[in-house]
Amino acid sequence: MFLRREPVPFAFVSEADRFRSNVTPPPRERLGRTQLVARTLVGLTVVAGLAGSLLLGMPALQPSKAPEKSQQSEASQGR
Repeated sequence: MFLRREPVPFAFVSEADRFRSNVTPPPRERLGRTQLVARTLVGLTVVAGLAGSLLLGMPALQPSKAPEKSQQSEASQGR
């Protein structure tokens, strides 16, 4: 099934799909030295925080061994 386009009463409406602007956007501004250093420091801080939380959190995720000897209170041993 092929769809047929109906005739459009206004020529500019049918040409709107093919319209392209001949205006080019302005070039992006280069980052200044301070902006570059600031972005680098923020990135390093985020990476260091993730690495630190991973290093500090890994021992908590390790399964601990069950104690070989069951713990009993001193009060239960005396009686």
